Amino acid sequence: MNQRQGGDAGDRGGTGAVGTDDTADTAGEQVGAIGRKAGRGLRWSLLGNLGTKVTTFVMGLVLARLLVPEDFGLYAIALAATTFVMHVNDVGIIAATVQWRGRVEEMAPTATVMALAFSTGIYGIFWVVAPYFAELAGSAEATPVVRLLTAIILIDGVTAVRAGSLMRGFGHDRLTKANIAGSLVNAAVAVTLAANGAGAYSFACGQVAANTVTGALVLAWAGLPFRLGFDREVAVRLLRFGAPLALGLGIEAVLMNADYVIVGAVLGPAALGFYLLAFNVSSWVPSVIGTALRYVTVPSFSRLAEQRPESLSLGVQRSVPLLVAFVLPVAVVTATLAPEIVAFLYGEKWAPAAGVLALLAVLLVVRMLTSLAFDILTSAGATRATVWMNLGWAVALVPALWAGTHWYGIRGAAIGHALAGLLIALPMAVLMLSRAGVRLAPVLPALVRPLLGAALAAVVTMTLAGMTGGPPLVRLCVAGSGGLLAYVLLAVPAARLRELGARAVPARAR
Repeated sequence: MNQRQGGDAGDRGGTGAVGTDDTADTAGEQVGAIGRKAGRGLRWSLLGNLGTKVTTFVMGLVLARLLVPEDFGLYAIALAATTFVMHVNDVGIIAATVQWRGRVEEMAPTATVMALAFSTGIYGIFWVVAPYFAELAGSAEATPVVRLLTAIILIDGVTAVRAGSLMRGFGHDRLTKANIAGSLVNAAVAVTLAANGAGAYSFACGQVAANTVTGALVLAWAGLPFRLGFDREVAVRLLRFGAPLALGLGIEAVLMNADYVIVGAVLGPAALGFYLLAFNVSSWVPSVIGTALRYVTVPSFSRLAEQRPESLSLGVQRSVPLLVAFVLPVAVVTATLAPEIVAFLYGEKWAPAAGVLALLAVLLVVRMLTSLAFDILTSAGATRATVWMNLGWAVALVPALWAGTHWYGIRGAAIGHALAGLLIALPMAVLMLSRAGVRLAPVLPALVRPLLGAALAAVVTMTLAGMTGGPPLVRLCVAGSGGLLAYVLLAVPAARLRELGARAVPARAR
């Protein structure tokens, strides 16, 4: 039951096509069985993420009217630090629990000790370096906010193994309820503090309260006794899998937060506040759909990887076209109607964020696809490949962000982010998946119609937006609906549309 490493996965590169019909049938049955479990988990995850994001969205609308851009900028600096430490603090223990080959009860005591130790140690380090990090980001006054917000990793250290156990068993209904409860607490605390003049501390205190409530519920509902112990062999296996994964996730955190540090250092907290708002809007789909997918893709693809290589490839070939078909129209509407989205939701004082949002729509697609690739590689045990994939992206991204921000302000930062993702991250993801033995060639024909539909939708949306007058909401409804309709008519096959139409019409009584 040894952990499969990146080299093992790479050795499967020559598996090629499925050899026999019987094998294909078996692989298809395995994909279908696990897919049904994943589908149930995904429905709960989507429900939970949607509920959480709706709450966060409403909270953001309220806070945008109670706070000023500088407050958002200070929070962005603390968020950048927190995102990084949250990715590395448990050394991949959650994913290792999901992917563990064997009984979770055997590894849980050791994994719990490791998660607690690493979380506490990393928090101690960040407490010390917080002033230097805040100064690097251009706002020394963010130091106490950084120290407060990063405290949530202590809670994560306590709950890591239990959260992984719930995901492993597709217990997403309980995770969903815990997350929704936390989001409601977050909104209540943050809005109350903001109304009483707490500024950037509103975000931090709300998040700490939310994680406390969510963590308590996860501990109560996981059904896994909280025991401490240490087994050297188990620890080695966990580190062999988790350490490269944590490094890859740490680089991923740098990728998603380096822009906050660079924009804050070059342009100051007010400009960073506009950038943060645009980035948050562009992150709605990756946050809602991407996070929900991550809850189920890792356990699903892990179970497929345990069977035979063709099962994993078949699962990927079915997943990628569906993801692309869903994400592209959202990106098109976000890019073409960015001014209307910002004006309608947040008001004219946030107008500088619109140009950034339009450019970050490209990054929206890249993030969804690279996140899926990361999860597939993790499930296959190829955690070293995740490091190389994200490292290549980071090496290109940091100078692109720095040059773009100096050249064209917050829009330049968005351009640098989008180009690095499109030209470096996506090719790296394809390369690493191919080296892990995942056959991607059969995916290409299924992408033609969605890409053509996205191009048509962009033309239709821009045309209708230019022809439609009135307030932003009217242009959003008219142009957005027209663009989405054009996309569906071209991207979805006619037979599929007829099938969906037949399901929508109630069967007549015989």
